[in-house]
Amino acid sequence: MTTNIETRRRKLDTKNQDPPEEHDGAHLPGSCCDRVCVAHIHSEVSDGPAQSCLLQTGTSYTPKNPRRTCSFGDEICDENPCKTTISAENEVEAQKLANNYKFGFRKWKSHVTERPFEKRSDIVKELYSELNVIKPHSGSLFTCGNVLYVFLFGWWISLVYVFVGVLMFLTVFGIPYGNLCWRLSCYFLWPFGKSIEKASVSVPVYSVKILQGDSTLEEEEDRKLSSPLLLPTPVEETIEEPTGSPRDEHYWRRIRTYAWLFVGYPLLVITHFVLCLISWLLVFTIPVAKMSAKTLHTILLMPPEHIHISQPTEAQEHEGQVILCCYHAVNLYYYKYTVDGINVFAVNLLPLVIVSLVIGYVDKTNQFASSEVKFATAISSIIPLSYYIGMGIASISAQSNFAVGAVVNATFGSITELTFYITALLRGHHQGNKCLQEIVKAALTGTLLGCILFIPGICMIIGGLRHREQRFNSRSAGVSSSLLFISIGGVFAPTLFSKAYGNLVCENCTNSTGTNSSGSFMCKNCHYDLSENNYSLFHSHIEPLVYTISILLPVSYIIGLVFTLKTHSHIYDIHVGDGRGHLGASVHWSRWRALLILIVATVLMSACADLTTEHIQPILNRSSVSQYFIGVTLLAMIPEIPEIVNGVQFALQNQISLSFEVGSCIAVQVCMIQIPILVLFNIFYDVGFVLIFSDLHLWASIFSVIVVNYSFMDGKCDYFQGTALVVVYLILLAMYFFAPSPAGC
Repeated sequence: MTTNIETRRRKLDTKNQDPPEEHDGAHLPGSCCDRVCVAHIHSEVSDGPAQSCLLQTGTSYTPKNPRRTCSFGDEICDENPCKTTISAENEVEAQKLANNYKFGFRKWKSHVTERPFEKRSDIVKELYSELNVIKPHSGSLFTCGNVLYVFLFGWWISLVYVFVGVLMFLTVFGIPYGNLCWRLSCYFLWPFGKSIEKASVSVPVYSVKILQGDSTLEEEEDRKLSSPLLLPTPVEETIEEPTGSPRDEHYWRRIRTYAWLFVGYPLLVITHFVLCLISWLLVFTIPVAKMSAKTLHTILLMPPEHIHISQPTEAQEHEGQVILCCYHAVNLYYYKYTVDGINVFAVNLLPLVIVSLVIGYVDKTNQFASSEVKFATAISSIIPLSYYIGMGIASISAQSNFAVGAVVNATFGSITELTFYITALLRGHHQGNKCLQEIVKAALTGTLLGCILFIPGICMIIGGLRHREQRFNSRSAGVSSSLLFISIGGVFAPTLFSKAYGNLVCENCTNSTGTNSSGSFMCKNCHYDLSENNYSLFHSHIEPLVYTISILLPVSYIIGLVFTLKTHSHIYDIHVGDGRGHLGASVHWSRWRALLILIVATVLMSACADLTTEHIQPILNRSSVSQYFIGVTLLAMIPEIPEIVNGVQFALQNQISLSFEVGSCIAVQVCMIQIPILVLFNIFYDVGFVLIFSDLHLWASIFSVIVVNYSFMDGKCDYFQGTALVVVYLILLAMYFFAPSPAGC
C-alpha cells in the first residue's frame, strides 16, 4: 500500500477533517453511489486534470457517519452511500457539467469559457504567444521541422523575394526596397534564431549657442583678455533625435513608396497569402502562418530604413524593438489550438461545407465533380458541423436553467444522425429503393458497434500507452452495461420475435436434378415474410410489438433522468473551485449566438445529409464492397469523430471513465431516443421503415455487449484489453466486408 493510499485511508476514517489539497482542472469521476473508491493515481504532466473516483478542487466532501471501510488492492471502499463530487473552474462550467450528467450529453465540449491564461501549461502558452520576443535558446535550431520548412516553403519564398527585389531595382526609385527584399530573401530562407527589429533612425538636429546681449562691452573685452583658452566659445552642438513612427510624414511623400506599393507589394501579398493558407491548413505549421501574417501587415509597410535584421549572435545585443523572432516552424501541440473556443481542425474544415454545397447543388450534371467527390465532401462536412452543434448545445445549457437545457438536449442532442437517417429514408421511399433503408439499419448497427467496442478500445490503447494501468468505478460501468443490455434487448426484440414466429420464404430453389420434385435443394435467397402477404403476423403481432418497445425505451430513459435528477440527485454533487481568477468567467459564445449557430449548423447538416444520400447510390452500384460495410463504417463512424477525439483526450488525461461514458451515452441514445423517433416518424409519414434487422446485425450487437461487460468487470484496464476490443471490432468489420449485399441493393 502506497503512502498516498494510506493518507487517503486516514482521511476517510476521520469524520471531520480538513479539506485536501487542491487540484487544478475540472474533474468528472464516475458515479460512486454505494461506496467511495480512491484509486492510486500516477502523477502526469498534462494540460488536463487527473482522475479519481473522489476528487475535489475547491470544496471537499467527507462521508458522514462511515459504517465500515473495506480495502482491496489499491482501493478503499465505504459502503455508506455517498456523492460523486464534480469540480469546475467557475459557475458556468459547473452548470455545463451538471447538465452533461443529468441529460447525458454526448457532445463533450471541454470548455465553454475562456480558461485563465496564467493557469495554462507552458506548452499551451507557447501556442498563443506572439513571435516578437527574443528568448534564450540553448538547443540546436537545426531540427526536422525547420528543415521541413526549407523544403516546403523557404526556397520558393526566398526566390519570390529575389524576383521582387530585381523589379524594384529596375524601377530605380525603389532601390531601397530592392535592398530590403534581398535581405528578406536571406531571412525567409532560414529565419530561425534571427530577429527583425524596428531600428531607431536618428536625424541630426543642429543648434548654435548664441551669447546673450545683456553683458556690457567691457565685460566681453575682459573675457578676451583673461585666459582666452579656458573660456567657452560658441560651438555647433549636435543633438540626436529619433524619428517618429514608421509611417511618418515623409513616408507618403516619397516616389519610392508608391513604386513599392504598386509594383512589389502586390506580388508579396499574394505570396504570403498562399503561405498563410497552406501553413494554417497544415495546423502544425501555424508558426509559419503567424510569421507570414506579421510580415505582411507590419514589416512590408514600414520604411526600409526602419527595418533591421539581426543575426543570432547580434539578437541579444541589439536595442531595437523586436517585431518578429521565430525559433521553430513546427509545433506538434497545435492540435490543441482554438479560435474563439473552436478547435483549429473544426475551423479548417468549415470551408469544406461551402465547397460541398456549391458543387452539390450547382453542378447537377456532374460536369466538374463526380458523384464520388460530392459524396466524399458532403459526408466529410458532417464532421465540423457536428462539432459546432455540440459547442452550441454545451454553450446554451451552461448559461441556462434546467428546463432550457432539457429542451435543447431533447431537440438537438441526436440531430446529426437523425437528419441523415430521415433524409435517407425519404429519398429511398420516393425512389422506391429499399436499399437505403438497409443502409440506415447498417448505420445504426455500426454506431452501436463503434460506441461499444471501438471508442472504449482505442481509448484504452492510447491511454494505456501513457498510463500503465487505468482504474474506473466498476459499479458505475455496470450501470452503463445494464442500460446497454436493456437497449439492445429492446431494439432487437422484434427481430427475435419474427424469427420465432415468421415464415421462412426461399426463392430460386433448385436441386441437383434441376427439378423441384425431390433431392437436395439449393436456395439463393431466403428471408422471413414480413410483407402484406403475411398480414396476420406483421400487422397483428410484430407492428404492435414495435410500437410497444418504442414507448418502453424512452420511458426507461426518462426513469434514468428521474433517478439522477430527483430520487438520487445527491449522487451528483457539483462543486466550484476556489474562485481565484475565475469570478468573471468569459463565455466564448453567448446564448443567442450559440442558438443562431446551432440553427444554421442544423440547416447545413440537413443539406449535407441530402447530398450524401443523393450521391451514395452510384457508389453502391459501382462498388464491389458490401453495402453493409459502407453503412457500418463511413455512414456510422464519421459523424462520431468528434466524440472519438474527446474520448481519446479523456484517456490521455487519465479519465478513462469519461471515455467509456462517451461511448455508452451514444449507444444508449441510439437505442432509446433515435430509433423510437424513427418509428414515430414512420407512423406519421410511412417510409417503409420496419424495425427488423438482419441476423448479422443481431448477433454482432449481442456479442459486442457481452464482450464489453466482461472487460468492465474488474474496474481496471490497460492497452491489452483495449487491443482485444479493437480486434473484435475489426473482426466484425471483416464479416461485414465479405458479407453479400442486402436484398434489393
